Amino acid sequence: MEEELQECVVHMQEGDEEAFKTFYTLTKHDVYRLVYFLSSNKDDAVDIMSEVYLEVFRSIKKFDTSLPFRPWFNGLIVRQTQNWQRKLWRKVRLFHKSKQLEIEPPQPNVEGHIIKNENTEELLALVESLSYKLKEVVVLRYYQENTFEDIATILNVPVGTVKSRHRLAIEKLRQLTGSTTNESKEASRYVY
Repeated sequence: MEEELQECVVHMQEGDEEAFKTFYTLTKHDVYRLVYFLSSNKDDAVDIMSEVYLEVFRSIKKFDTSLPFRPWFNGLIVRQTQNWQRKLWRKVRLFHKSKQLEIEPPQPNVEGHIIKNENTEELLALVESLSYKLKEVVVLRYYQENTFEDIATILNVPVGTVKSRHRLAIEKLRQLTGSTTNESKEASRYVY
């Protein structure tokens, strides 16, 4: 699949629309999964995906083909998700300021449907409870199978920061599941 992606990227840089369609077909499930796990409002995942592919279309010519594509692409996905949530937060603040915020009835939970083949619903709920910075490291590490170095590149932070966030996320997940040790309880007092 990586070779197909590299080939698509080269053709997309040349302006080939069919290559973009092929690229979309090859990546849409992975993109949706990553966006779904990173977004706080699951109903926005499809809209965020549209933003991701629009940004790919705009910036693919700037991509340096001598570098690995996946970290660049995952970084773009993370940034677009963050941008969407920032826009969403601004809208909410505006609504609060103008006192026009309407409460909508909750949408049905589609989480079980999306992850039907994975028996990790409890863990996903725990991951959802993590802060965004911890959640993005966990999702990129375990659901996208990135190395710490790739995650550091994607998030534009030092590798040590990624490892620290990873360790803190694992400790918080252990606390939430009730499987902490005395050593991890003591270590969790420090902020990294």
